[in-house]
Amino acid sequence: MSNRSRDSKDSMALTVLAIVGEQPRHPYEIQRVIQERHKSWAMGRTRSLYHAVDRLVADRLIEPVEHSREGKRPERTVYQITEEGREEYLGWLAELLYEPAADEHPIFLVALSFLASLPMAAALDALKVRAIALEGQVAGVEVWQRALQADLRLPRPVVIEVEYFLAVRRAELAWVRSVVEDIEKGKLKWSEDSLRAHFEAARGYRPQGEGEA
Repeated sequence: MSNRSRDSKDSMALTVLAIVGEQPRHPYEIQRVIQERHKSWAMGRTRSLYHAVDRLVADRLIEPVEHSREGKRPERTVYQITEEGREEYLGWLAELLYEPAADEHPIFLVALSFLASLPMAAALDALKVRAIALEGQVAGVEVWQRALQADLRLPRPVVIEVEYFLAVRRAELAWVRSVVEDIEKGKLKWSEDSLRAHFEAARGYRPQGEGEA
């Protein structure tokens, strides 16, 4: 990738580069492709789309090639990817695929790190509710996946992110269920008193040799 200062998580810019990289398009056509291919993270974000186009033009990664107007409609500008833009896009895409982001900390991960702040019964109830929600998500996306494949007949590479989403959600659901089972069977347990005793003991603990002259 180039040394441009751009957020590596700018999903809209990546999406615009991908779609314009296929063939020159104006923003309205980019929106249509996003809708047709069900790229959910970019759907309904018209303002973000136009901002991304402006940034990419400023960075010389895409460029206007045609202006047209139909009747009283606003003028439409067709953009194409530049040679530099294609190089940037392919390098950026490969980097996102091969390199797990070091700063990926979903809020659920943060909440789990403080799980023991809740009484066991409250934590158990919360995880059971999450499991039900995950079951609903998985079932809903499975229906959506079948529709994409059977009705719209979109090629697998075009919607492969749906497979990834399902795999991640199924794995999370299995893990949450296992934690629920461990709490119910007493394999995972805690109390305020036991945690307080642990941390007090930890504060007074010194590794062997520490503090010796």
